[in-house]
Amino acid sequence: MPPPSLFPLDPLDFDNPEFDLEEIRKVNPQRHQMEQLTAVLMVDEDARGLVGYKDVSNDEFWITGHMPGFPLMPGVVMCECAAQLAGFFARKYNVLGGDYLGFGGMNDVKFRYPVFPGERLVLMAQVTKVRPQRRAEFDFQGFVGDRMVFCGTMVGVPINRNQQID
Repeated sequence: MPPPSLFPLDPLDFDNPEFDLEEIRKVNPQRHQMEQLTAVLMVDEDARGLVGYKDVSNDEFWITGHMPGFPLMPGVVMCECAAQLAGFFARKYNVLGGDYLGFGGMNDVKFRYPVFPGERLVLMAQVTKVRPQRRAEFDFQGFVGDRMVFCGTMVGVPINRNQQID
């Protein structure tokens, strides 16, 4: 049995997103094949969460190789979609600081159903814990229609441009 959705699916207005792709680009650094959000539908600052989506096209970079003749959206790409949504919230609302939000880890990820080209992957993320300047934890979920296709938790960490790896 999947967990309940973080936010209700019924009232989502796909015709009037709160942030379109151009507005997402002002916050998120990903471009070209790594851009994994189409729009952010709503933000709930009080609940520290948001809902967005990715329209999965027939031109995705992974289609020819995963799986030839039967294209399935890779789980790692679904997780990247959720991470970009969480990153948008963290950067837009300065949850952690830093120039970027990096992956710090994922836990309890479950893939429940496949996602195919031509489908709309609705994404939800919600902050569950923050250690300022150190890390933020998020619950995340993905839906196609009213069916939960994946869920889990992730950790985001702040990354600065001038940060050096020794």
